[in-house]
Amino acid sequence: MRLSIVTSAVVAALVGFGSTIALIIAAANAVGADAAQTTSWVAALCLSMAATSGILSVRYRIPVVTAWSTPGAALIAASSGISIQAAVGAFLLAGALIVLAASVKPFGRLIERIPASLAAAMLAGVLIRFVMAVFESAQGAPGLVLPLVGVFLLVRLFNPALAVLAVLFVGLVIAFGGGLAQPLPSDLSLSSLTFIAPVFEPTALIGLGLPLFLVTMASQNLPGFAVLRASGYTPPSRPILAVTGLASVVTAFFGAHTSNLAAISAAICTGPDTHPDPSKRWMVGPFYALSYLIFAAFSAALIGLIGALPPELIKTVAGLALMGAFAGALGSALSDQAKVFPAVLTLAVTASGLTLFGIGSAFWGLAAGLVALALDAAMSRIRRP
Repeated sequence: MRLSIVTSAVVAALVGFGSTIALIIAAANAVGADAAQTTSWVAALCLSMAATSGILSVRYRIPVVTAWSTPGAALIAASSGISIQAAVGAFLLAGALIVLAASVKPFGRLIERIPASLAAAMLAGVLIRFVMAVFESAQGAPGLVLPLVGVFLLVRLFNPALAVLAVLFVGLVIAFGGGLAQPLPSDLSLSSLTFIAPVFEPTALIGLGLPLFLVTMASQNLPGFAVLRASGYTPPSRPILAVTGLASVVTAFFGAHTSNLAAISAAICTGPDTHPDPSKRWMVGPFYALSYLIFAAFSAALIGLIGALPPELIKTVAGLALMGAFAGALGSALSDQAKVFPAVLTLAVTASGLTLFGIGSAFWGLAAGLVALALDAAMSRIRRP
């Protein structure tokens, strides 16, 4: 047992929570969640992180660190015309599909056959709107946004994992010190869960539930497994997917979207800085779980703090937090020269915000890319002597 295990767990939890909580609030606002439902959403996610990380780390003696789906939250925040009840129905579908992927081998292989470049392009198309919002906000509040961009660029040179936390800290100082923030809420009561009855609308299931499952698998779970393997572990993929999928199904009834393996947070917990002995790093899981239990208890107060901040600060923190994910997705989308055009088409359609028959642009972007890829393959076969 070392102090570095505790500090790694706490820093990873703070990075995971602090850098993307603004995005969760934006997602809740996009589907019309009220204050109680938003609090329940965050609390249920935190409870899921605590349960899944603690159980999986102790059971398999490897540092399994989970997180909520940040790309999924961005996807939800970019949606429109979907109620919180219909969103819960979509969350249930996404969680059930993760469980199905864990239990049905052919289904899991089918998902893996979706070209990585197209999945990355779909993600990049979703994230680009949030990245651009940083600089759109700078036009209205340059004195707040531009210094934060500078802080982000400087801190990431030394510690990219802490860059967003530094932006959040400096942003809080500027917002409260400069009188830009609203008065803080006086109610510091403990959080509570709110049951939300799901509504299964076909347009929400196809336009939100299916893309949510795809981005969670392609942009969170697959990189999360890669981080564990890169650190020398052999993670049991099907049990991990089953546990996180079941947790997603249970917490969906309280407003939470999908739970999955962490990537950035996991990188903090799986290296030699946590413990020089790889066989001892699993102990980070229980301390990580404890951190999220505390976040769950006080999520209402934390959401009240976020709500008192100026909207430009929220957009800046969320956009900068997604900058690395956007860069990675864009690089992956364009890495395969044979699939550049389908990937660019996927990105363009997704970023356009196109909605047809009530189905969002993420689905149509992926569909357009797959059609273009199929046409390219057909033409190659025709030209082949």
